[in-house]
Amino acid sequence: MGGWAIAVHGGAGVDPNLPAERQKQAKELLTRCLNIGISALRSSLPAIDVVELVVRELESDPLFNSGRGSALTANGTVEMEASIMDGDGRRCGAVSGLSTVKNPISLARLIMDKSPHSYLGFSGAEEFAKQQGVEMVDNEYFITEDNVGMLKLAKEANTILFDYRIPLTGLDSCASSVESPIRMNGLPISVYAPETVGCVVVDGQGRCAAATSTGGLMNKMTGRIGDSPLIGAGTYAGELCGVSCTGEGEAIIRGTLARDVAAVMEYKELGLQEAVDFVIKKRLDNGFAGLIAVSNKGEVAYGFNCNGMFRGCATEDGFMDVGIW
Repeated sequence: MGGWAIAVHGGAGVDPNLPAERQKQAKELLTRCLNIGISALRSSLPAIDVVELVVRELESDPLFNSGRGSALTANGTVEMEASIMDGDGRRCGAVSGLSTVKNPISLARLIMDKSPHSYLGFSGAEEFAKQQGVEMVDNEYFITEDNVGMLKLAKEANTILFDYRIPLTGLDSCASSVESPIRMNGLPISVYAPETVGCVVVDGQGRCAAATSTGGLMNKMTGRIGDSPLIGAGTYAGELCGVSCTGEGEAIIRGTLARDVAAVMEYKELGLQEAVDFVIKKRLDNGFAGLIAVSNKGEVAYGFNCNGMFRGCATEDGFMDVGIW
């Protein structure tokens, strides 16, 4: 075993004109979350506890699209989703359609640990949260001024917006009369810069874990479920690696992206970075996405085929890196 390793992400596909101040804020948040994870790993917390801890921190900050600050549905409400997976035994838990659970990733963990199921959604998930005494808040807690503005923009453009963090100025190209070259399930979209959060960890015992959380797409149809809560698509952990994905959910689902990293490591005997590169190149078809991964050997890797990915990683030997482009 090569020691512990951790990686975090705040979404793949970044507006090339993202203001410097917002880039700085993103890097500071990623660094803070990495340091939280590093401290936990140095205290010998297992990988599954560390990924939950880090994603809770990301959900509690409105900068990225998860928990507080989640994207809004076409009805102006929040429907959050998350999943978590422990490579030790391949245990998992997932949630969709949450509107009042403060930290979706912790409810996913409780489904894994305290229920006979792997996945609960909407009213059933909310009821289970109440039974478990999970902290609940009004839906308004998750809604920010930025979100409201971006939903208005999306409705005026009659489209889905992936990135509700793009500045509201300078978006004349988002007009509904402009045909976008980027498509989702064959339909044009005006802006591509999705944000989701995730964390992958291998601890000092070689145990891998992964967690992913999101608010989904701005102006999405009520009831839409993306890749983030789907084990094998947005999240996967097994004996060899842990993976968290971000980007165009429909493409990630079709490519079963997270599981495929583990599969090519197992069946093609590729190394971690080789596996990540192979999957990004061969499994996304015309989709855009990125992912972070760790191996049971203490390696860390990432890849993306779009314009940047908010990310950070660190290893036990002292390596640490935070980047966007």
